[in-house]
Amino acid sequence: MAEAAAAADNNGNPTHYVAEPSVWIFGYGSLCWYPGFEYDKCITGYIRGYVRRFWQGNTTHRGTKEKPGRVATLIEDNNGITWGCAFRVTGRPALEYLKHRECTLGGYATDFIKFFPRVASEHSGFSGEAFLALVYIATPKNELWIGEEPVVETARQIAQCKGPSGHNVEYLIRLALFMREELPGAADAHLFELEDLVRRFVAEANVTIGSLLGSTPRRIRRDSHEEVRRHVSFEYTSRVPEKNLRCLHI
Repeated sequence: MAEAAAAADNNGNPTHYVAEPSVWIFGYGSLCWYPGFEYDKCITGYIRGYVRRFWQGNTTHRGTKEKPGRVATLIEDNNGITWGCAFRVTGRPALEYLKHRECTLGGYATDFIKFFPRVASEHSGFSGEAFLALVYIATPKNELWIGEEPVVETARQIAQCKGPSGHNVEYLIRLALFMREELPGAADAHLFELEDLVRRFVAEANVTIGSLLGSTPRRIRRDSHEEVRRHVSFEYTSRVPEKNLRCLHI
């Protein structure tokens, strides 16, 4: 998608119109509560055929080279549904920012996947039909890949690791809070099992969760076209998943 933007000469006079790229970006990890870029709209929803797993290591945001943190990625699963939110951005700054944050520093690759809005509204322009969204996915090909490990071990590492962007516990807890507050009723057994274990490990260390969360992030207005927050219904779990479509190299 693209939107028109005015170009100007050295005196600031409009000359012609050039296309500004506009794209939807699907967030399923820290982007859900801390996007870090400007966007036009934010809506909640899900993708099919994937599950969220904390199988990616992190040494630049939530861990160090000596003690890598654990962050989320997507793993293909025919029956999987992953909930998150999609941001619509226009122009290159957001994409360049994310390329550095997710690809250069995080080790993620990019792809386009169908995103299904949670709430449809005629007035908002969301018909409920899926549209393509850019997504960042870590794969075993990158050097930070952890892969499957006992969930207790993952939780133990999260409880102990921290990096330049803050404690690894904050990443997990704020993501779990996002799911409960914005997507009440949505299931994510892996995420919530990790949360329970991490809370236990933190308590055993005589540390409070609040002391690990850092400053409160800016409130994100999502699903502004929804008048009353509705619980996620069972209907989503019965839908047949679809595969990803194609890669985007940025």
